[in-house]
Amino acid sequence: MNPIRKPRLLLSNDDGVTAKGLNFLIDVLVPAADLFVMAPDGPRSGAGCSLTSITPTSYRVLRDEPGLKVCACSGTPVDCVKLALDQAMNYMPDLIVGGVNHGSNASINVHYSGTMGVALEGAMKGIPSVAFSLCNHRPDADFTPLQAYVRDIVARTLSVGLPPHTCLNVNFPDLATFKGVRVCRMAKSSWTHEYVPCPHPYGGRHFWLTGTNENLEPDADDTDLWALDHGYVAITPTAVDVTAYALKEQLKSVFK
Repeated sequence: MNPIRKPRLLLSNDDGVTAKGLNFLIDVLVPAADLFVMAPDGPRSGAGCSLTSITPTSYRVLRDEPGLKVCACSGTPVDCVKLALDQAMNYMPDLIVGGVNHGSNASINVHYSGTMGVALEGAMKGIPSVAFSLCNHRPDADFTPLQAYVRDIVARTLSVGLPPHTCLNVNFPDLATFKGVRVCRMAKSSWTHEYVPCPHPYGGRHFWLTGTNENLEPDADDTDLWALDHGYVAITPTAVDVTAYALKEQLKSVFK
């Protein structure tokens, strides 16, 4: 009788292969799954779904042991997924996991996030994918409260699967305990005051990216930002298809 095969997971992130969030994810998942990790060799926050196209992309193996292989890639998070699937792995993973990101990827951040780029690339490949983020930017953030939730969400996603071209965006509030889980929609928000000037010894105009993510519908109780503000884990089903279907129907009478 053949032994039951462990699930095979591809992991990546945008904070870099040495980030605490990614290594927490490895520690949590390796007992129950075979892990292939292809992560950037340094921080790539805000990379979104960007690609490396004008220089070659490379990777090197950092760890190779039963049930775990860790590689550092010179490219973006999406490069990591593409390179792993196309060149480095000799099988298709059962699930692709991004994170755990240091910082929120709720609401409009989904469009900028390299961590979500990992999950969206997986969705475009037809592979069930999940991205995890904690609303704490510190390098030494405490991920311990996430353990049971990460295991459970991964197990449930492997069990039930996801429709093609979809993924899950999972965000955790920065709390020691959570009230529970909310499946919710993406809140409408907008970044404001996005840059601050900074001095430079050689002159010129230089700016630090900063800003505030303003919730444009603070009273709506079905959004990811509401869930996070009220102590819940926010799970937002996310689709690759960004067609505005209501507008599509309206435009049929305009463009005949």
